[in-house]
Amino acid sequence: MIPVIMAGGSGTRLWPLSRTAFPKQFLALNSQLTLLQETAARLDGLSDAAPLIICNEEHRFLVAEQLRQQGKTASIILEPVGRNTAPAIALAAFQAVKEWQAKGSEQEAPVLLILAADHVIKNTVAFQAAVSQLLPAVQAGKVGTLGIVPTEAATGYGYIRADNEQNGLYAVEQFVEKPDAATAQRYLDEGAALSGEHGSRQWYWNSGMFMIRADRYLEELARFSPAMFAACELAMADTQQDLDFIRINKEAFEQCPDDSIDYAIMEPLCALESAEPQVVVAPLDAGWSDVGSWSALWEIADKCENGNAVLHSGAGEAKTILKDTRNSLISTQQRMITTLGVDDLIIVDTLDAVLVAHKDKVQDIKSIVAQIKAQGGTEHHQHREVYRPWGVYDSIDNGERYQVKRISVKPGAKLSVQMHHHRAEHWIVVSGTASVTNGDETYLVTENESTFIPIGQVHALENPGKVMLEMIEVQSGSYLGEDDIVRFEDRYGRVK
Repeated sequence: MIPVIMAGGSGTRLWPLSRTAFPKQFLALNSQLTLLQETAARLDGLSDAAPLIICNEEHRFLVAEQLRQQGKTASIILEPVGRNTAPAIALAAFQAVKEWQAKGSEQEAPVLLILAADHVIKNTVAFQAAVSQLLPAVQAGKVGTLGIVPTEAATGYGYIRADNEQNGLYAVEQFVEKPDAATAQRYLDEGAALSGEHGSRQWYWNSGMFMIRADRYLEELARFSPAMFAACELAMADTQQDLDFIRINKEAFEQCPDDSIDYAIMEPLCALESAEPQVVVAPLDAGWSDVGSWSALWEIADKCENGNAVLHSGAGEAKTILKDTRNSLISTQQRMITTLGVDDLIIVDTLDAVLVAHKDKVQDIKSIVAQIKAQGGTEHHQHREVYRPWGVYDSIDNGERYQVKRISVKPGAKLSVQMHHHRAEHWIVVSGTASVTNGDETYLVTENESTFIPIGQVHALENPGKVMLEMIEVQSGSYLGEDDIVRFEDRYGRVK
């Protein structure tokens, strides 16, 4: 069984903590681990195979670094453009079949355990038990899914209509779109009334987690969506290995239709007339959430006696004073947050943006993100702190013809050999030791020392030590954009 972790995402629903360049799967929301790391940890003891992770180009180093922090390895397939879940899974299926055929195995093709990187599942034991329950049926050729036992008449999820229970699994009759409130309540009432009867109809939330043999997935994709199959086949026929990453043919994948696995495979498969059910569902009651909004995060977060949840995403202690405040979520990075006489609010403070919203309105945050984008802002795309494969930088001040950054370089990491056409840079080392290449010279700069990089000078920065290098960079010049970088050498494959 090969886990397939889909790590795409637009980063809009949990704005401003989540951004396009740093979406929620890379955030630690429910524990010390990020959601991606929790997903990977959930597989311990379940599968010995390294996961296949599908992510877009921009997030590749975030994925690799977060797995490295866990001591885990994976094959990371890069999507040059987003094309929804069905093509993403097809890329993984082609890769799994390719590796399986290369081994010359006489066993059945591997089962793909398809997971989202941004879900919360509190009960790992129950999750692994449901997967194990599905596995024999999937190995025998069935298509499996995990159906979430509903706890309320939610309208934010699709539903699965199932019937005819056998050995703890139900035959899936239909995937149902997100219902209105009255329909969702009818689903719950019907399930509760009949739950004690053998073979009675059940309703489950569609979790977006599936299990299917890799060869079976490709067979069904070729049958129901031949254009998608052909585009993905061409894209995977021309791959390149780049560090930990598998790059596919961009031009071929751009021609691929955009569709979800639900529409492309599951719905037409359930609609087929067959003597035997093609899709089966295992019920999952494990504290699941797709963390699809700030109110959903409030639901699963630890709360005080007044129903308030406080999250802290920065260094040091969270500083909050909550007076006469109830049923609210407060997220802070650095600044003190104080509230007085408020109920049912979402307050999220980051280094460059603040959100204050009523819990009932958080589904509309995407309209705020769209307006920021339309006005030419950058707060929808990235944080003030920007993560790079070598470390992180924080733009702490800027003005006409100058910018000040705090730069943190990991031990052993090196920035690219580069030059700038429009700016000069002053580097001041705060802690650690920097190895600086400045033209034809290479020298060390240590704590409380500084150096100057003129405009047009080829230069590089490296941390040769065992501790983090912390420094202040002062840029000055006529243009200070990140696209004024000409790279000559780069150990992270960023030289075009």
